[in-house]
Amino acid sequence: MLYRKLGRTGLDVSLLGLGTGGARQMGKSQGHPVHRQHELVHRCLELGINLFDTAEAYEDTEATLGAALNGVDRRSYILVTKWSYFRDEVFSDVGTMRAAAETSLRRLRTDYIDVLLFHGLLPQHYDRIVNEYLPEMCRLRDEGLAHHIGFSERFPKDPGHRAVTLGLTQHPDLWDVVGVKYGILNQLAVHEALPLALQHDVGVVNMAAVRERLPDPAFLERTIAGWKESGYLAPDSLPDVDPLGWLVHGDVESVVAAGYKFAAAHPAVATVLTGTATIGHLDSNAAALEHPWLPTDDSRRLADLFGQVKEYA
Repeated sequence: MLYRKLGRTGLDVSLLGLGTGGARQMGKSQGHPVHRQHELVHRCLELGINLFDTAEAYEDTEATLGAALNGVDRRSYILVTKWSYFRDEVFSDVGTMRAAAETSLRRLRTDYIDVLLFHGLLPQHYDRIVNEYLPEMCRLRDEGLAHHIGFSERFPKDPGHRAVTLGLTQHPDLWDVVGVKYGILNQLAVHEALPLALQHDVGVVNMAAVRERLPDPAFLERTIAGWKESGYLAPDSLPDVDPLGWLVHGDVESVVAAGYKFAAAHPAVATVLTGTATIGHLDSNAAALEHPWLPTDDSRRLADLFGQVKEYA
């Protein structure tokens, strides 16, 4: 497993991290029993994966993760969790942040969170978050309950990464870590968000880089067909069937593997989250990041094809 610095936090994080949200929730949504979820977490540790991303809004995943990690040396893994400041189109009371953080600590069976994030920050809420909510998060940090702070962006409601570019332009010193979606079919972050993170030494957790379309051949084909119809892609730019199959050669064993390699290649990215539910998929994704880059010509072609697409996929 390769490791990178998570920006100015100084934390050495595994290039592949386990995401516990999304559609799979460590296999819970597939009906996997708790012991299978624990086995997945322990396989992560065996592979050298040391970053686990969760949120108090992800049903009982914090508790499941805490139970799975119970007894493991706390210094050997890094916990990222998130607080939802905005639920069902209503702002949460700032006073509930502390209670939520304390609940997260109990569920995770720990006395500190390595990275605490505002969950899904929308750009139109940025000023209010900084003025009203951030002081309480800073108090949690100053008290040692959270060691580093930041925010994740919300997709698909912010396809242009405006929250990240706003935060890292106006107040880069306030944020230690940001969660960004960047991948083969979502490349806009390369223009502003990722360069700003590099410039200001802000750690980047790459979220959901390989989630729905790349692992689903039929969904991917429908997406490419739709982008041809909308004018994002020329009609003859890619085959209608297996449109990204040309990426599979050399040490690139699948389109999914290509997705992980592409998502990890940018130097601003510290870790790429995988939301897998099975050990087999986890092993394959980890193997893909043993060499986290694509051939130069393939990367250039992907940038030419999808670099300006403004739809989340």
